[in-house]
Amino acid sequence: MITEEKLERLKGNIKTLESVVVAFSGGVDSSLVAKVCHDVLGNQALAVTARSETYPAYEYEEARKIAKEIGIRHMTIDTSELNIEGFANNPPNRCYFCKSELFGKLKEIAREKGYKNVADGANLDDTGEYRPGLDAARELDVRSPLKECGLRKSDIRKISKYLNLSNWDKPPYACMSSRFPYGNSITEEKLAIVASAENYLRSIGLKQFRVRHHDTIARIEVLPEDIPVLLDEGKRKELVRKFKEIGYKYVTIDMEGYRSGSMNEVLIQQK
Repeated sequence: MITEEKLERLKGNIKTLESVVVAFSGGVDSSLVAKVCHDVLGNQALAVTARSETYPAYEYEEARKIAKEIGIRHMTIDTSELNIEGFANNPPNRCYFCKSELFGKLKEIAREKGYKNVADGANLDDTGEYRPGLDAARELDVRSPLKECGLRKSDIRKISKYLNLSNWDKPPYACMSSRFPYGNSITEEKLAIVASAENYLRSIGLKQFRVRHHDTIARIEVLPEDIPVLLDEGKRKELVRKFKEIGYKYVTIDMEGYRSGSMNEVLIQQK
């Protein structure tokens, strides 16, 4: 099926929503949902972005920029995942707690402002991964137009490019909580350390990376082709110095390279 036909299917799905509050992070998936909701439903679509300790400032600014580009009505709310009972202990189903609170707040906004539905950016690829947040969406009757239309990440990027969304090729991003091994508590101080470390990697031109936080050890994941960048003698010394200033005692590079959800590998091994 060609891109235009998949887009038309998505438009048809979104038309059935009638009016909708979109959980909008500014990532590729939620941006496409927001764009098509705005195109199809106009002022009957509202994008809502949640600011919290786990959502870096640069991601929030990107979300604001994309919402303005799309033209959709945009609202910001404040959340605090660390205050949700059980979340900061970082259990394997941590995302369930976060999504339950977020979708609960969006449902409340929808009721107060007269919107009939709440929608997120989950896609078909998400169903093949460990995503406890999907359970929260199902329990709260949150619609997932991309998933319902059978769209995968590759489809979403093609449609986004077709619609001239400027972030169509934006690297995937995950909540900052995903940088910590399950069972290791999450605090504002630790989140700030990881954010500073990732800001440094971004400042040297890297696009796709993660800094996994193992107490005093930073485990850096970058694309395999970017590993030589970090091994350049001058850059290596600068990186080590910077990370130690931030608070790490040991700095490592994961030789497998970047992979989404690497913290879930231990869960697979335990099965």
